[in-house]
Formats: sequence, C-alpha cells, structure tokens
Amino acid sequence: MNLEARKIEFVQEFLKLQSEEAISRLEKILRNEKKMSENRLVEPMTQDELNNRIDQLESDFQNNRFKSSAELLAKYE
Repeated sequence: MNLEARKIEFVQEFLKLQSEEAISRLEKILRNEKKMSENRLVEPMTQDELNNRIDQLESDFQNNRFKSSAELLAKYE
C-alpha cells in the first residue's frame, strides 16, 4: 500500500472515532510529529554565526539583559 492510500485509510478510520480521549492522543502525536519535522528543517549555524551569538550573549549577560531560570519558570507555572 502506498503512502497516499495509507493516509486516506487513516483519515477514514479517524473519522469513525467516537472517543474524545483517542482523538486527543492522536492530536498530541500529530503536534509532536510536526515539531520534530520542523526541528529537522533547521540548518546548523556556521562557526562565525555561533561565535557572534556567543559574543552577543556574553554582552547581554554583562549588561544585565537576561532572566534567571527562576523568572522563566515562574512565567510558565
């Protein structure tokens, strides 16, 4: 069975689902898969880009332009 046929069969089975929990699990899997594929599209930095980013981060830290881990955690709790 080719990929297109498998997709169609999957969608047909998905449409038959009655369990909200099962749909939620499949949605979560789909979101995770999309994130993973997006991450694979990221191109690596060149050595110059990496060095420039390090220089900028060190400058930000020296000039107090950063947030502590506690501040970041508090934002998402």
